[in-house]
Amino acid sequence: MNESRRAFLKSAGATIVAGTSIQRALGAAGFDPLEKNIRELQRAMAAGQLTSAQLVVFYRDRIAAYDQLGPCVNAVIAMNPHAERYARELDEERRRQGPRGPLHGIPILLKDNFDTNDSATTGGCLALSGHQPKDDAFQVRRLRDAGAVILGKVNLHELALGLTTVSSIGGQTLDPYDLTRAPGGSSGGSAVAATMNFAAATLGTDTAGSIRIPSSHNNVVGLRPTIGLSSRAGIIPFSRTQDVGGPIARTVEDIALLLDATAGYDANDPVTANGNGKIPRLYTSSLKRHALKGARIGVLTEYFGGAPEDMEVAAVVKRAVDEMKAHGATAVDVAIPNLAAMIAASDVFLQEIKASLGGYLKTSGAPVASVEELLASGLHVAELQGILDLANRTADDYFESDEHRRRLAAREILGQAVLGVMDDSRLDALVYPIVRRIAPVIGGNQLGSNEALSPQTGFPAMNVPAGFTPGGFPVGMELLGRPFAESTLIAIAYAFEQATRHRKPPSVDRRPVAAASASASRSSFEVTAKGAVPFTAAARFTFDAQTRRLGYDIALPATSLEQIAGVYLHRRVNRANGGVGHILTKSPSARVYGAVMLSEPEAADLKAGMLYLAVVSKRDPLLSARADLALRD
Repeated sequence: MNESRRAFLKSAGATIVAGTSIQRALGAAGFDPLEKNIRELQRAMAAGQLTSAQLVVFYRDRIAAYDQLGPCVNAVIAMNPHAERYARELDEERRRQGPRGPLHGIPILLKDNFDTNDSATTGGCLALSGHQPKDDAFQVRRLRDAGAVILGKVNLHELALGLTTVSSIGGQTLDPYDLTRAPGGSSGGSAVAATMNFAAATLGTDTAGSIRIPSSHNNVVGLRPTIGLSSRAGIIPFSRTQDVGGPIARTVEDIALLLDATAGYDANDPVTANGNGKIPRLYTSSLKRHALKGARIGVLTEYFGGAPEDMEVAAVVKRAVDEMKAHGATAVDVAIPNLAAMIAASDVFLQEIKASLGGYLKTSGAPVASVEELLASGLHVAELQGILDLANRTADDYFESDEHRRRLAAREILGQAVLGVMDDSRLDALVYPIVRRIAPVIGGNQLGSNEALSPQTGFPAMNVPAGFTPGGFPVGMELLGRPFAESTLIAIAYAFEQATRHRKPPSVDRRPVAAASASASRSSFEVTAKGAVPFTAAARFTFDAQTRRLGYDIALPATSLEQIAGVYLHRRVNRANGGVGHILTKSPSARVYGAVMLSEPEAADLKAGMLYLAVVSKRDPLLSARADLALRD
């Protein structure tokens, strides 16, 4: 454990002790915020059992205890230093004139690709470290207007470009239902924070399956709204055609409350004009316990899979369908002809990364102004190297190309095919597993995803907890509806949720710490990091070829600590600079030490001289002291 980690744990422990008085006060009032929904929290504040400031401290203490200590699920990137002050101001406003509405004083965590005008927005990317937008994203502004407290930012798969939630700023987030597994992505931090009660609810984004997959893996509810229902303005873009932002929460009711606050027209996102006249006054009016009675559900059999590895998840969702039938729904097996071919023909997200993300980088004031500059910097997580290289080969005028027009036309064909099946069988929604396999072990890839149908039609889709595998891992069920039929999905999901109560919070313990053992396969080497910065670093590494354990002991100059943002281990691939493979520290101290477990490819890179140490400047992340790791036989 490095010295900065010790200092953090000491301060975090002090935070927990300081928060104990708050916990006692809450207990004395007879109210415990754990697992409470937004209306319950609101009723407690109205009754004087709870204040928004106390609630901020409650969630802050849970983050200190479980995110950075205990199981170390590593979901939260940064806390908003102004949150408690905002909460006190909202408490005073409530005292003077009453609440603004159901979100008054309610703490919310944001995926770190939503712009905020009072804290950095990084997309989890080291190249955007310290990037400070001038304005809030539209949905963030709407939450603040409704009285919500923005508690902080959560981790994501860097720049929302993956499904396992690892980033060069946040590192790897863990699934609290199995700490050896990834939480899904890219909104894994949002889903983990929601299930762990780190906030009342969270916001995520979804370009492929980024809200729904982590919601499934974390036993929470997640909604990908219709394209045009909620503005994307102020969200770091990935694909202008498929991007959406939406809520993740522990209950369907909380999803409806957040949707009421964030849906609506925004001139800065012209596609929201499609929602004019199609948004109800309140989505909460759709919360009907008996909505399953008479509902017609299409079971999309193709998406249940046929491989042996698909069967345990399929069994959970099939039982959930039976539960829907037991409460009055009619289930009809359906198929969409040529579905796989239509999905392949209508996919645009990879081709749109260069222009969409590059446009944001160019105009936002970020230290890198294009995907090419981002790649060249090496200030990104190593896992992004492949997808960024592919995206960077896209033509600059792709949006004006014949191929893009063909793919957009294919989206229309896919949407009409889905509506045709729904019309023919008079369906209210389609149902299937959002992902056919449980989450992968850390370092693996997510397999079995059914995410494409919603983003490639623009239709809304909602994940709702469906149960657990025999091994105790949560499984979600996706409901896909017609355009702007969120009310129908909310009604069906709410009735199912209330009838089945499949939501169960995780039971998490401290992670075991593996002890180092003597090994004949261990070798040591030393390097000195230098560069165009006014500091150097002396580092000693120890590598065990048998276990692939790389130990490090790094001496940083005590007089320069305020100039250092962090220490990182990079993987060079086909450029002078390579992506971040491991974060060694984000809180520099005079001595940084510990160990990381290298993957087999990383161990091969170490032997090939492809890894390097970077001590990054706080003033400019493009500057660092560097040293190649030189493992000698």
